[in-house]
Amino acid sequence: MANASKRLLDRLHERLPDGQRRALRTAVSLAKRQSVDLYLVGGAVRDLLLAETHLDLDFVVEGDALALATAVGERLDARVVTHPRFGTAAVEGADCSLDLAQARSESYPHPGALPIVRPALLSEDLARRDFSINAMALRLSGANAGELIDPHGGRRDLRARQLRVLHDESFQDDATRILRAVRYVERLQFRLERRTRSLLRRDASCIDTIGGARVRHELERIADEERVAAIVRLAAKLDLLETIHPALRVDGRVLRALRRLPSLAASHRDAVLFCLLLAAASPADAEGAIGRLALTGRQAAAAGGMLALRAHEQALSAPQLQPSEAERMLSARPPEAIEAFTRAVTIDPTHA
Repeated sequence: MANASKRLLDRLHERLPDGQRRALRTAVSLAKRQSVDLYLVGGAVRDLLLAETHLDLDFVVEGDALALATAVGERLDARVVTHPRFGTAAVEGADCSLDLAQARSESYPHPGALPIVRPALLSEDLARRDFSINAMALRLSGANAGELIDPHGGRRDLRARQLRVLHDESFQDDATRILRAVRYVERLQFRLERRTRSLLRRDASCIDTIGGARVRHELERIADEERVAAIVRLAAKLDLLETIHPALRVDGRVLRALRRLPSLAASHRDAVLFCLLLAAASPADAEGAIGRLALTGRQAAAAGGMLALRAHEQALSAPQLQPSEAERMLSARPPEAIEAFTRAVTIDPTHA
């Protein structure tokens, strides 16, 4: 067990850039001095166990996270931004960044509500998380440094390549987990555990309890995934897109276009995704979806541009179209709209 623990810690340090490694060692040293426990938690532990090279680091402190962050910032001559209400702090240095959060529990007054947060032990912090594979922690400080803490069977589910919620009300508490589920399943190429799939179908309507900006944020995260087309296909198969808004639809053309999304500049992917999801919508239905998702001005302009181009689809597909006329029709439209239109409409010769 000791050797296994050391291997996991070694793997963590091997994957960190020099500045980040130095910052983490500073945090571990100061945690010991302040008699608080420091843990790596969540997706970083999952990805460490899967031997992924990129890690999004999240740290939990059993104790005063703000005091630890302040001490780390002073030692590294780094900027510290604290959020006392949430017990979180960010340390930002020239070559490092650490996000520290006090261990906490959450309760939800009703479906879709933001959680009520209070300080807690690590065990409660892990119990509030979405899926078992994200509810593990790696102890970084103290005599048991390197210990993998896995109270919900996350490592077993990693080996079984399945995604499992921690309790039967999980999707009701926070329905953004429904969209996260399809994203993780396709990113990791796992399967939905049988009970989790049943709960997802049961609670899909809870998506209606989530504000538009929160739903939009989850779709933006999907746009950044390498397997975005597979994620959207699964969401459609589970009727999640229609649950968000009936105007969101996909067909073979859209799915083919989505396979090219990862090749676009990161700054364009979100707006192109929304254009593609609304490619077959009527203007009125598209307006409803834009409002439901609280699209940003840039995203809404792109979706509107896509609809305007679609109205000129026949003219833009005509063999006798002059380049100057095509330029006139295209030049006033956002680049994301043009990208979506050319990939999801005019690329299909049967549609011209």
